[in-house]
Amino acid sequence: MQPPRFWHQPAGVLAWLLSPLGALYAYGTARRLARGKPVKLEVPVVCVGNINAGGTGKTPSVIALQEHLAAKGHTPHVVSRGYGGSLEGPVRVEEARHGPDEVGDEPLLLAAFGPAWVAKDRLKGARAAVEAGADIIILDDGFQNPALVQDVAVVVVDAARGFGNGFTLPAGPLREPVSRGLARADIVLSIGSDTLQNAFSARWGKEISCLHLSGHLEPLQTGMEWTGARVLAFAGIGHPEKFFATLRKLGAEVVKADALEDHQPLSDALLARMEAEAVRYNAQLVTTEKDATRLPAAFRPKVLTVPVRLRLEDWAPLDALIEAAFDA
Repeated sequence: MQPPRFWHQPAGVLAWLLSPLGALYAYGTARRLARGKPVKLEVPVVCVGNINAGGTGKTPSVIALQEHLAAKGHTPHVVSRGYGGSLEGPVRVEEARHGPDEVGDEPLLLAAFGPAWVAKDRLKGARAAVEAGADIIILDDGFQNPALVQDVAVVVVDAARGFGNGFTLPAGPLREPVSRGLARADIVLSIGSDTLQNAFSARWGKEISCLHLSGHLEPLQTGMEWTGARVLAFAGIGHPEKFFATLRKLGAEVVKADALEDHQPLSDALLARMEAEAVRYNAQLVTTEKDATRLPAAFRPKVLTVPVRLRLEDWAPLDALIEAAFDA
């Protein structure tokens, strides 16, 4: 389900009424972390996670880091929990062999950019990756997981939404309080336009005691001319409206926007309904790269995707932390 609207508004009565439950949730997270006995691997571990529930731009951040590290001569392997997948792992994801029901949609997408593993037990997954030749592990969405020592911890946040109303689930969007979470982070990476970055810094800058990097998502040039194109867009990501806004910014006419649940299975009935609507509206079906991994093979030719990539303003601070982890 899409997050409640009050999560991203100034704290009101409902947030305060739910705050005792939020305090219990935060206590549970802190207790789990305190009880953990993280294992130090022989290779660096870079965690790309968040303290928000829902979409923050984590997957594009992992892809950018995969490509960046590979370009510098490293052999990064991603280790993911594989949300929504049935396999316990550790198993190396193969696009031609696995489906989203087995490994989850995000690992399928990440596997297109480099070695990716699914493991409910992150330690076993990381060890399997090292045995397979990884010289650095990218831990996908493991910031609240105490299994591994995180040599570099990156917290990704959507600059538009920030940390919401600042409350913990269910009173707000946070898995843990901002101050407690960022105390364990090495870098906060906020994603958004310059205007949104300025607003984020004004609201949350005083809470950030670690390095703060900024980046933005940029659509890839695919040769498709979007200006004036009539599209029926659908997205099952954390913040679907960001995808619809990207299409409009490209010049497309979004005749209908279907905001699906995050990771929502694309059933035959749902796809048939959207295909019929596209015919009725004389529109092209369009979705995200992540959603495309959940499409049946026979249906994929009917749908266009809009790939986006993270452009980081400055890689140097993150590079310095990673190189220090190699030297440690």
